[in-house]
Amino acid sequence: MRRVARAVRRMPNPRLTGLGGGLFCAVSMFLLACLDRLLFGASLTLYGVLFLPVSALTAVWVRRGDLASGPVVVPLAFAAGLPPITGGEGGIAGYLMSLVSALAMAAGWLYGGTLVAGVIVTVRKLRLMARRAAERERQRERERGAIQQRRRVRAEDREPEPHGGRGRPGTPGARPRSPDAGAAARPRSPRPPAQPRRTVPRGS
Repeated sequence: MRRVARAVRRMPNPRLTGLGGGLFCAVSMFLLACLDRLLFGASLTLYGVLFLPVSALTAVWVRRGDLASGPVVVPLAFAAGLPPITGGEGGIAGYLMSLVSALAMAAGWLYGGTLVAGVIVTVRKLRLMARRAAERERQRERERGAIQQRRRVRAEDREPEPHGGRGRPGTPGARPRSPDAGAAARPRSPRPPAQPRRTVPRGS
């Protein structure tokens, strides 16, 4: 399994646009049809079998923004590769009749390749949606953490400082208390009432 995984990772992993995926699939099917005609005498069954891996590669290599185009370009590419196999005689009418006949005979392979591309594109789309949802959830968690941190900082700033704003003893910024601070805070004893002065009349 590890060897297979390493081999898959070493394979090329291009990212094709919708148009690029269509051209890749059409050119690949046309070349395979030519080889099929030269080596195997235009076997329609072999052409259909080769269509399945080409459809899968097209669906895998199309980029994320053009996933919907994968199942669309695959059947068009299947039809584009049929001329070397069908041949056709009697002008355009004969060519069209042979093309329609080949499509009818290979309808199973056509639907199978389209289904393969559709399944791969659907799986990729679901994974992309799940990844985006996870990223949005992580972003929300970060925002919530930042908001809670700001609230904590504001709450700490609004708390009143003990000891009349001088700070707690031992904390930075606290003023040292003088030894006479306790004595000055004690209440003083009341003074005795003042006695009236005696007045001496003049001329005595």
